Amino acid sequence: MGDQTGARTFAHDTTGQAGRWPGPDTAGSQPVGPGPERPDSAGPDPVGSDRADPGPVGPAAVLPSDPRYDYLASRGRAYGRATGRPDRIHPVRSTDDVVAAVQRAVDDGLRLTVRSGGHCFEGFVDDPLVRVVIDTALMNDVCYDPAMGAFAVEAGARLGDVYRALYIGWGVVVPAGESPEVGAGGHILGGGYGFLSRLHGLAADHLHAVEVVVVDVSGRARAVVATRAADDPHRDLWWAHTGGGGGNFGVVTRYWLRSPEATGTDPARLLPAAPRAVDSFTATWDWSELDAASFARLVRNFGDWCERHSDADTPHAGIFATFYLNARSLGQVQIVGQHLSPENGGEALVREFVAAVGAGVGAAPVLETRRQSWLGFALTSFDSEMGRIKIKDAFLRRGFDDRQIAVLLRYLTDSSTGAPFSTIALDTYGGRVNAVAEDATASAQRDSPLRTWAVIAWPEPEEDEQHLGWARALFRELFADTGGVPAPRTGADGTFVNHPDTDYADPRWNTSGIPWPTLYYKDNYPALRRVKAAWDPRNVFRHALSVEPAGDAVAPGE
Repeated sequence: MGDQTGARTFAHDTTGQAGRWPGPDTAGSQPVGPGPERPDSAGPDPVGSDRADPGPVGPAAVLPSDPRYDYLASRGRAYGRATGRPDRIHPVRSTDDVVAAVQRAVDDGLRLTVRSGGHCFEGFVDDPLVRVVIDTALMNDVCYDPAMGAFAVEAGARLGDVYRALYIGWGVVVPAGESPEVGAGGHILGGGYGFLSRLHGLAADHLHAVEVVVVDVSGRARAVVATRAADDPHRDLWWAHTGGGGGNFGVVTRYWLRSPEATGTDPARLLPAAPRAVDSFTATWDWSELDAASFARLVRNFGDWCERHSDADTPHAGIFATFYLNARSLGQVQIVGQHLSPENGGEALVREFVAAVGAGVGAAPVLETRRQSWLGFALTSFDSEMGRIKIKDAFLRRGFDDRQIAVLLRYLTDSSTGAPFSTIALDTYGGRVNAVAEDATASAQRDSPLRTWAVIAWPEPEEDEQHLGWARALFRELFADTGGVPAPRTGADGTFVNHPDTDYADPRWNTSGIPWPTLYYKDNYPALRRVKAAWDPRNVFRHALSVEPAGDAVAPGE
């Protein structure tokens, strides 16, 4: 929930936690860690430990009468389509604050949720049934934790905070999302991917440990640290946060990041080195120069390139690109991309890529390139204020076929929607993402060379049904052969949990007979249900697409 689901913005990735990094003077700071002299510390506990309930003293609560309430109640609100008026909002500053806020909500019998960056494509945080919101915006520290031998990232930190701190402090990076405004809290636990994922995998592939506030079967809230260590008794909770999605198991308060292959204690060698530079590029074709045949050729060429260059060791792994197939009313279709290892022939590979996509089209694109520093590029915002939004998403195991391309063309050239903005995008995918086994993490989609997502935006609520209908009908036709959904292990492979879509749980739009959890989690869902039953046996953390607890599991220690 909140960015405890994580979702990506238009031009690019997630669902709700926020905050600002304290600044470069803290880049080399040590973590706030517990010790005998600091029994009330909010820092990391020893591995595998539980933090005790802090007692009756709780965090501050912002009530509807407070001048801060309207901002906090609507921050990042589902891109305009959801509304919520919780009884109180807790702007928490520490793990102990979170424990106290959760405990108070449980004791009061009130539905609760958590917000990080505020990006949510469905109304999970702004659900009218939610009475308590825990806002982690003030928990935004990013530092190196020598006791854990990993980088600690608080759940309220935005990705821009994370990129800045890691780069200035140690010259390293985590392969996370493409918008600096996205909250780490929900993004990472949903898997998290972005510009660097073809080179280095998902953000969750570098998750070393996680601190989570959970509620046991007796109703007691406590914080638990779970690691990927094979002998950690809480390892299942760590695994669930490598793609299990937000709002399912508890409230994440802190992540620790360290690449699984990293050795030693030098922080500069524990995560991938940041790129020395980034070659950004755009390739633009005017709709006036495209007919049905040339449009089809462009779409096929892009898919073919992705299929040819999706291996983990491809020399083209440094290229990340999104092909925006914009509505004809917007005038152009455009590839926006980057080469993130330009020392390996970046500009030449970019030109080769654009030439491959444009081969046989008959219309030459306008190509623009620009070299930037990594941090300058990473802190460029891709967020747009677009009003009310619907996004639909699918992993693709192969490019669109001729029938699907004809569907795309018809929807993009249909002027009846009247929406200010609509696009169908294709992303490069694969590379190192696909070098990980499906069950090694909770992120199960590990053999897709590309992804697609459709987004439509409009200003007025009275237009909701018209524009939602466009998006729903588009996907129903694109995946007509599999009941209107991107069925796993077909030409598609399900969908991305950080882009939640309640249509998949609606039999009007999912006629496949495939349950919605299979679309998100594939064969990992039974294991996630066992984790849910073990760590959230009272189903405290839930929303419209939350993991259901398994009936035969019990709470830890019971």
